[in-house]
Amino acid sequence: MPDTRKHRGSHPHDKELFAAVFQPSLREAVRHLSWLLTRGYAMPSSLKLVGDRFTLTERQRLAVARSSCSDQSLASRRKRQVLSSQLAGETVDIDGFNLLTTIEAALSGGVLLVGRDGSLRDMASMHGSYRRVEETIPALTLLGETLQAAGINLCQWWLDQPVSNSGRLKKIMLELSVEHAWPWTVNLVPDPDAVLRNSTNVVITADGPVLDDCRRWTNLAAEIVQTRLGENVPIDLRDDA
Repeated sequence: MPDTRKHRGSHPHDKELFAAVFQPSLREAVRHLSWLLTRGYAMPSSLKLVGDRFTLTERQRLAVARSSCSDQSLASRRKRQVLSSQLAGETVDIDGFNLLTTIEAALSGGVLLVGRDGSLRDMASMHGSYRRVEETIPALTLLGETLQAAGINLCQWWLDQPVSNSGRLKKIMLELSVEHAWPWTVNLVPDPDAVLRNSTNVVITADGPVLDDCRRWTNLAAEIVQTRLGENVPIDLRDDA
């Protein structure tokens, strides 16, 4: 069946699954899962235990998994985080699909999650194929304006080459960068995560394993939503929310 979605991140049951009545249980589930991860338990078995304990649906379990991390990861990520206000003159490496789909979801009113580490994550999924939606150009424009305002010297975007239509997205991004004189390069590689983990530049991503390995990172999506897209209020799943 062809993909006919016009918006990113929309799901017919999200309003019900992430309604206010469920948010305390989701927050508690994140706390329990993070406790298990801190003590070295594996994610799959821990997530099943916590998901069963709180009778979570598959989509709610995915949200909890994306929002959890161990105490060790939390402390390390906080130590290596930099603010967008500290990026002037820097070269940044951007997890392309990770950042773009989150801003697309934010613009379309999709569910947004603030994880334990403060990173902003969405509930969209591409399943190996990227489809341009109505929010794609507005999202790229917003990102371009934000990165330009931060005074970044060079933005190196990294896209997953195996993802269908990644080449078309690259063309769109390069055309926009030329039109606005943004200092962008767009790279198609088999595994962007490997590039980002080994980067000596500031990395822009919300991918947990990448955040655990990269030298420095910035929480750009969260800052954009907080300062520019206040009408879409994320669901805060942190312990102290």
